[in-house]
Amino acid sequence: MSDYQQFIHKIYKKTGLDLSLYKEAQMKRRLTSLCQKRGFDSFLSYFHAINKDQQLLQEFLDKVTINVSEFYRNPSRWKVLERNVLPVFKQKRNKIKIWSAACSTGEEPYTLAIIASQIWGSHNIEIIATDIDPNVLARAKQGIYKERALQEVSDPIKKKYFHQEGPTFKVDEKIKRTVTFKQHNLLADKYPMNVDIIVCRNVLIYFTEEAKQTIYNRFSQALAKDGVFFVGSTEQIFSPEQYGFRVLDTFFYEKQA
Repeated sequence: MSDYQQFIHKIYKKTGLDLSLYKEAQMKRRLTSLCQKRGFDSFLSYFHAINKDQQLLQEFLDKVTINVSEFYRNPSRWKVLERNVLPVFKQKRNKIKIWSAACSTGEEPYTLAIIASQIWGSHNIEIIATDIDPNVLARAKQGIYKERALQEVSDPIKKKYFHQEGPTFKVDEKIKRTVTFKQHNLLADKYPMNVDIIVCRNVLIYFTEEAKQTIYNRFSQALAKDGVFFVGSTEQIFSPEQYGFRVLDTFFYEKQA
């Protein structure tokens, strides 16, 4: 077993994170850079250090889990959600249940909460926001962001749903209360069920095809009848029907009855 394979095995036993399900070339390149930066000449010596040092472990988790986010990322897609997808749900449901999977630092679930609350009112929406990294979840729960994260947020929305505190913006408490943050591993943990909308964007590109197929099938099972799956702009699903989906719009898939 190679040095890297042993590292993967030990990391899985320690954290439950299965690196073998991520694309090897990308992951190995990222970790080699981190090893060298910290002065280790092998993956095993790096693991022994991680095993003893909580800060090194946290740095490792931050590096292997993708934490790039902003409010209304790819704005044209959010307009489709707001104008074409959610109004259809409103005709059929008095309440809405949404899952933001791999939510990173919270910009995505709070964006969902802002949009949905304008259609249902904040008391009729339930948003589950999950990520594998407890560090980013802690930041997400605070709901405090620098201005650059809000560059796609219009001034009226900014005034209504954020409170400026010096150089930062804090999400309004009503919006925060609609979102429940939980630690979750997409490859290992139980999925929420009967979800109306699942949003998982700009994450699955890092997984192997086999892992993606497993996740797509599990997302399909987690969705309610006529539920919708919203993916990132580089994650178009080819042959969505094999997972029980049909194309609803670009990067939106509806679960078939």
